[in-house]
Amino acid sequence: EANKADNYNINNVDNKKMNNKNSHNVVSIILHTIIKRKWLSLGIIISVCGAVITALYPPLVLGKIVDTLTTGSQMPVYLVFLYMAFTVIAGLMEATREGLLTVFGQKITHALRSGLMEHFVRLSTDSLNKQEPGAVVSRFVGDVDTVENLFTSGIVSMFADACKIISILAVIWFRNKGLATVLMVLLPFLFWFTRHIQKNMLDAQLKNRRAVSRASGHVPETLHNIRTIHNLGKEKYMEKRYDEYISDSYKAMEKTNFYDAVYSPVILILNAVVVAVVMLFSASGNAKVLTLFGMSAGTAVAVINYISQIFSPVESLGMEIQTIQSAIAGVRRINEFFELPVLDNNEELQAEKTFDSKNDTPYVQFNDVTFGYEADHTVIADKTFVVNRGEQVTLSGKSTIFKLLLGLYKPQKGSILINDMNSAAIPDNRKRKIFGYVEQSFHMVPGTIKDQITLYDKSISDEAVIKAAKLTGLHDTIMNFENGYDTQCTQEVFSQGQWQLLSIARATAANPELLLLDEITANLDANTERDVLTALKGVSENRTVISISHRVTARTGRVINC
Repeated sequence: EANKADNYNINNVDNKKMNNKNSHNVVSIILHTIIKRKWLSLGIIISVCGAVITALYPPLVLGKIVDTLTTGSQMPVYLVFLYMAFTVIAGLMEATREGLLTVFGQKITHALRSGLMEHFVRLSTDSLNKQEPGAVVSRFVGDVDTVENLFTSGIVSMFADACKIISILAVIWFRNKGLATVLMVLLPFLFWFTRHIQKNMLDAQLKNRRAVSRASGHVPETLHNIRTIHNLGKEKYMEKRYDEYISDSYKAMEKTNFYDAVYSPVILILNAVVVAVVMLFSASGNAKVLTLFGMSAGTAVAVINYISQIFSPVESLGMEIQTIQSAIAGVRRINEFFELPVLDNNEELQAEKTFDSKNDTPYVQFNDVTFGYEADHTVIADKTFVVNRGEQVTLSGKSTIFKLLLGLYKPQKGSILINDMNSAAIPDNRKRKIFGYVEQSFHMVPGTIKDQITLYDKSISDEAVIKAAKLTGLHDTIMNFENGYDTQCTQEVFSQGQWQLLSIARATAANPELLLLDEITANLDANTERDVLTALKGVSENRTVISISHRVTARTGRVINC
């Protein structure tokens, strides 16, 4: 059975390492989602191609109808139905594409956030401490949203618009080579103009946001310092600064409105000029000109329709390139997060196989340990002490020692051993059996009283929960509630002292070998402190206990100065 367990753990570690290697970057997560959702991906490809192809037919059918009518022939009814059918199908294909892209974007978002959370929970404490909380949150929210936009309004839309432009140019080339040549010359200028307008609008919008942010922050800043402002007579100065922020915002908005107002008329005028030039050339009567621009009335109708269609995707291309650029920045930021170091699975596996109870060595060994949160700032220097199995000691020192004992940090120098095993190498699934940690204040999780004690650990039985509550003296109080241990927890359920007792019950429910107590009576009054210390006597029996306390009344056993 032991060999089977070892093989199971080895396979688990190998699978985890493989999963990390294959999935912990944006590209591989996206590829995995595409393969997993192959029918959805195929539907997007079909709808994109279908929308591009079917959109080409209505103008051609309309041109055929006009040519038939101008020759005085009777128009076949099927042409009308054909025109309506292609128009409806093109609309349906476009709507299907948008719908499928939205669903696909949500799948990408879900996969990325799941991958980020999987990586997040495996990060070392040292890695997490070096991250700004806001920066980590932005990876899960803003950056993931930009990657979603990469598909919903980026790459796929850009591909569709590019195909639409190329296909329209191809059709026009066979219908009117002169117009196709004019458009191919004109489109690069149109694209440059669109990008220029969009960049300036974006720049103006960012300036407006910064100005609005400064103006919004100015009001609470003024309120916060109102006494100083009045005392120093700075009312006019604060008013002037606020006016400057508002003026900056108005100027940016005016610039945005200007570019927005200029673009549409320019496109409409350009559209009209191209149509007019083509019509003039086609009616010129010059044989050489007509070889390039000559066309029937029906073809003219179709061409005018195509010209109006070709300007819209050019405008969209500019926005899609902008979306892709933003998404690439988001991809880089997410990949930077995936590159943060995680806990070493090899160390965990080794610990899983070798962590056995040993009675012939000190249970806790702090060997010449040096540690600092920053490289140039040492918190603990060359510290050495031992704690024997079953011994109760008090440290007159820092909570950092507990973080090192728990393996949350690795020392810069020296070693920390728990039962002869490196503390940082103890696997997570063993830690609750080894460590019981009680902090200064209780951290509630959503759920019942039972959930507060078990932390959703199914391996902790109801009997163990009740035993832990009885040891701390909370059982009778809990049973007085209508739903007992199934009572939903709110801040009002327990007093401050009772929350601390519940914290002790949580720490001891898994029957750990080592109990760590971090200033647990620091925020309690004398009577409540007495109750908590009484509960501790019961739960400390037959356990190794290390406490940090600056109160003499809360110290037990040997005192180690740190």
